[in-house]
Amino acid sequence: MAASPEGSGFDRDVVVIGGCGHVGLPLAIAFADRGARVAIYDISESAVASVNDARLPFDEPGAGPLLERVVAAGRLRAFTDPAVVATAEHVVVVIGTPVDEHLNPNQTAVPRALGGCAPHLRAGQLLVLRSTVFPGVTALVEKMIAGLGVEIDVAFCPERIAEGKAMTELFELPQIVSARSRQGQERAARLFSLLTESIVELTPEEAELAKLFTNVWRYIKFAAANQFYMMANDRGLDFERIRKGITQDYPRAADMPAAGFAAGPCLFKDTMQLAAFNNNNFALGHTAMTINEGLPLYVVHRLEQNYDLSTMTVGILGMAFKGESDDIRSSLSYKLKRILEFKADKVLCADPYVTVDPNLLPQDEVIARSDLLVVATPHSQYRGLVTDKPVADIWNVLGSGVRI
Repeated sequence: MAASPEGSGFDRDVVVIGGCGHVGLPLAIAFADRGARVAIYDISESAVASVNDARLPFDEPGAGPLLERVVAAGRLRAFTDPAVVATAEHVVVVIGTPVDEHLNPNQTAVPRALGGCAPHLRAGQLLVLRSTVFPGVTALVEKMIAGLGVEIDVAFCPERIAEGKAMTELFELPQIVSARSRQGQERAARLFSLLTESIVELTPEEAELAKLFTNVWRYIKFAAANQFYMMANDRGLDFERIRKGITQDYPRAADMPAAGFAAGPCLFKDTMQLAAFNNNNFALGHTAMTINEGLPLYVVHRLEQNYDLSTMTVGILGMAFKGESDDIRSSLSYKLKRILEFKADKVLCADPYVTVDPNLLPQDEVIARSDLLVVATPHSQYRGLVTDKPVADIWNVLGSGVRI
């Protein structure tokens, strides 16, 4: 890799802080696969050990063979010691702005998290913020770095991948790069040109909003589809059949999503961040939140109209936040479970991918013991499900039209 020439004083090209997670690890693997010498710094000892053994800590299609290859070649290694940060020219930070229990973003979380690595930052490095941040956090980090008295360029280059597609999209999607200085911009562009030829240059403030706008736009589209679904379903009509009729060979409606739980670690959180950024003047975002977060309540309400849930065992199929994923972060399946545990006699859950929930049961057992089933996550294996038991199927995975 040309990014760290001989004489640069750095042993590695890239270090990814927080690099054993769903965003950082695919990026680290991708850089290493393109010839970069990559280190990962992460506080999870089990995840670090897994990566160094060339085992993925989570499911990401296509990443496993690449991880094995780059670890075997000596181009990727993970550490729990923050001192490794000093060894690389490019420091990529995969720490985003969290939202607290009151839906307020913590704007100082990223600079504070970086504080632990600050003693290991060196002159000549490029510090790249990768995860979604509250608008203005890049400037806050620039101020923090300036206070260290070390000449370091700062860039914000937001990730744009979807879980399950990382090892394709990292190489195919345009990469947004932003920095305050021309030098920082050029260095960030060179770094990400290892992955893609398509580079989009923005200012840091533009890039921060671009990332939020992207996620919130998706969240609003899901809310529209879910509202349409409830309208149609309340009148005994099949929303998915209507949607397919609308979108067939009609490009202006081609991006209308199917109905279903809109969840995960980003969409809801980023909608709340954008609302806070605009002084809570974001009626569209708040309405989208009400619709999407209210869908589990709607499902249970419709079931109550047709069944005496208090006497029934309800089985939930799918606990991950999206299909073909093992990630349960912010999954609305668990909100559905909590509501049903209050309403039903018993609730049983299954998921073919999730491994971190010890309360899950085998799918066959859940189906056999349940009086009523809910398909909460659209895993493809559910498409062949045959049962004579009633099914609430928001996603229309079974292709049977109106189910609740």
